[in-house]
Amino acid sequence: MAELRVKCPWDAEQTHRSLLNHLIEEACEVVDAVEAGSDTELVEELGDVLLQVYFHARIAEDEGRFTLDDVARGISDKLIRRHPHVFRDEDIPQDMWENWEKRKAAEKGRKSALDGIAESLSVIGRAHKVVSRTRSHGVAVDLPSEPIDEATVGREIIALVSRAQANGIDADAAARQALRNLETQIRATEPSVD
Repeated sequence: MAELRVKCPWDAEQTHRSLLNHLIEEACEVVDAVEAGSDTELVEELGDVLLQVYFHARIAEDEGRFTLDDVARGISDKLIRRHPHVFRDEDIPQDMWENWEKRKAAEKGRKSALDGIAESLSVIGRAHKVVSRTRSHGVAVDLPSEPIDEATVGREIIALVSRAQANGIDADAAARQALRNLETQIRATEPSVD
């Protein structure tokens, strides 16, 4: 990567921002490889994601900001902090997910169940995270929970998108607005943390 940044004009001119679509595309290709069940493709696509990590770290190093070692040390330290039942002498928590979320919230000083959810997630991905956090934080918002299977979820989402399109409605925009409304309701309902 260091040599590419010096000897390849394209690599030399890249920035964190210019590489964002590449990072997203490579992550999506990992999803495709996992869903296809191909180890050959998965190895290749994970390598492409790893290249993106190296690339971003090298850009930052060139700018005197941080290094790949800083990135590796940061994730190592985080995993150790968040797994005291593995790396220290603490009991295994009853609810691993809840324990992880509580440690994460404390570390980052989060005051809302919604803090730290990536704005750039797809609307469905973000909605899933918002609902999951709302439930795991015990926010008293009425959320549907009737049983449903995976195939039905997929069919109903596609059917809603189809109905929206037939009626001139941008389903993605409508879902984003509904999600913003839900987030407003969650923030108004959750207890304030000082």
